[in-house]
Amino acid sequence: MSVVRARALPQVEDGLKPVQRRILHAMNEMRLAASAKHVKSARVVGDVIGKYHPHGDTSVYDAMVRVAQDFTLRYPLVDGQGNFGSRDGDGAAAMRYTECRLTPFADLLLGEIDRGTVDFSANYDGSMTEPQLLPARLPVVLLNGASGIAVGMATEIPPHNLREVAEAARLLIKKPEAVLEEVLAVMPGPDFPGGGQLISTPADIRDAYANGRGSLRMRARWRIEELARGQWRVIVYELPHGVSVAQVLSEIEGLTNPQPRAGKKDVSQEQKNLKALVLGVLDSVRDESSDQQAVRIMLEPKSSRIAQDEFMAVLLAHTSLESSVSVNLTMVGRDGRPQQKNLLNILHEWIAFRFATVERRTRHRLAEVLRRVHILEGRMTVFLRIEEVIRCIRESDEPKPDLMARFGLTEIQAEDILEIRLRQLARLEGIRIEKELGDLRAEHGQLNKLLDSRQEMTKLIQKEIGEDAKRFGDERRTLLEAVTPISQGEIAAPDEPVTVIISKNGWVRSRQGHGLDPAGITYKTGDFPWLVAETRSIWPLIVIDSNGRSYSVKVSDLPGGRGDGAPLNTMIDFQDGGKLVLALSAAPESKYLVAGSGGYGFVASVADMVARNKAGKAFLTLDKGEKPLAPAPVLGDTVAVLTQAGRLLLFPLAELKEMAKGKGLMLIDLAKNDEVVGLAVSAGQALVISGSGRAGKQVEQSLDVLAQAAFRASRARRGQEIPFKLKPISLNLTANH
Repeated sequence: MSVVRARALPQVEDGLKPVQRRILHAMNEMRLAASAKHVKSARVVGDVIGKYHPHGDTSVYDAMVRVAQDFTLRYPLVDGQGNFGSRDGDGAAAMRYTECRLTPFADLLLGEIDRGTVDFSANYDGSMTEPQLLPARLPVVLLNGASGIAVGMATEIPPHNLREVAEAARLLIKKPEAVLEEVLAVMPGPDFPGGGQLISTPADIRDAYANGRGSLRMRARWRIEELARGQWRVIVYELPHGVSVAQVLSEIEGLTNPQPRAGKKDVSQEQKNLKALVLGVLDSVRDESSDQQAVRIMLEPKSSRIAQDEFMAVLLAHTSLESSVSVNLTMVGRDGRPQQKNLLNILHEWIAFRFATVERRTRHRLAEVLRRVHILEGRMTVFLRIEEVIRCIRESDEPKPDLMARFGLTEIQAEDILEIRLRQLARLEGIRIEKELGDLRAEHGQLNKLLDSRQEMTKLIQKEIGEDAKRFGDERRTLLEAVTPISQGEIAAPDEPVTVIISKNGWVRSRQGHGLDPAGITYKTGDFPWLVAETRSIWPLIVIDSNGRSYSVKVSDLPGGRGDGAPLNTMIDFQDGGKLVLALSAAPESKYLVAGSGGYGFVASVADMVARNKAGKAFLTLDKGEKPLAPAPVLGDTVAVLTQAGRLLLFPLAELKEMAKGKGLMLIDLAKNDEVVGLAVSAGQALVISGSGRAGKQVEQSLDVLAQAAFRASRARRGQEIPFKLKPISLNLTANH
């Protein structure tokens, strides 16, 4: 709890952690206001450690550096002079070299600290006091945000625009029952110090504020610079929050010059693909950031003919030019308990704190006014009889009780009379006393009116918030514009024709292009071809094992070149003794009829067969002794089913279900000991039946469209015997299909 409450989490009232509060209080005590001269940071750190924060000097200095960085805080609290670090992660210079003072914005936190607004408690050794909170005039917890890791909880509060937050606070003061949508109309989202573009939808932003937790997507901002002869380049001038120029350049270097991962001797196929993809569009990158422009990354395309959107999409997908910002509105509430709060709770708690603060400030001022009125009334009593007062003092051994008895003064008034300087006996002093008394009595009436009327206090707080917004407010820096995020999966490899080659012993590889000469493909000794499939680099390779389980590998991740490839079982983990039975590669939206030898099947897309991990997923449900059949591409509207006993059934495809996985519907009514050996989905073309004839000789027979009419019926019928003397092995469509 000490770490949670006294170190890592900010307070909802002033938005500060204890070390930050102590730094600001110490600087205020040292009279280091915005108008003062800068002093060495080491002096401030020494004061904080010695008086309030008995921890290491590094922790205090690091905290001070953070609240001085204009790229970390939306509204810095400390005005630093010297090297206070950079957005690229460079550390600040040692505290003996840097100088500091408070910023004008810090007055929002410290301006009312000496007006009885907050409680003070003893410091660590009881020798002096420190404020438990600072009297924040605006919700700084939202303005500057916070980041911290406690024990069992963490916080990540994004910064916001001062004008918008002030408007939201005024709205809730005026209309406490306002709903979140009304608040978001005036405060639509975070406003980061480095700008950038928030591309999350308003609904996502609303959910994050409603739940107190979420993730928002950010994107860099860039412009296209047109050059001579139709050339162009991209200039990135704002980055997502927390992303540095050095980080982006390092990521691009990692993509274009990949290194083997830990424990590996060579770079993976995926790294090679990414390198080819990035180098295919990017010619050069240069950091042109300077004092005048904090962020300027120059990106030159490989060719001016590359589409600008595609060029940026590749870089957005694989670098931090597009990244996520987490939102976790965890803080210590007014009840002293750490809790995740939604936006309305935060604003309502701060508003309650502000009303309490203004009431305390008013009561404190009222006490001062009454004390001063009391003293001035005593002075007025004796002013016109000043000679008697002087005579009484000169002639008395104990002037105070004598003054009190003779003129009816209180002890405080008598003490004040005795402390009056001779210059205050001037003739004009009486006029000044009367004027000050009149002003104080008028102020007394106003203060009482404030304390007696909630409406008057509300008007005052509204007015003060408006004045502060006018004084410290600035324009929004982060652009709020919803755009569909680009994921890595969308742009993982260039789209090009490739041929997938799988050998009988399970070695897999890919070769660029289509129309390869089978004779030119070599295999290991004793191995031979099992599948040679023409596909595209962006399509998946689907593998189905003997248990009906499906596995998938990205074609772009397969080893290329003229080698022997790699064993398929290094890319997928066959489960429950499953063995490689079938493989195919096609566009994700392609439809296939899948079935088991038991005669049940369904229609599924290639996307339905894709598995998320190496262990695959349950796809085709098989009974004991069944085996999966080669999936038949859906090329028409007629399903043909062939059995081992030589029975053929044709029925409409519309009678089947489309499913993502399962057993499916009965295709054909099988006789005992019979099983399905072939499937096809035709569009009115001839069927080719392959099988073994006399003496085991391989035979092919075809059925033209007219001959197929005799085999048409409804799904789940027995079918008709084929008019050929052969034992069927497979069913195919004519070659031109």
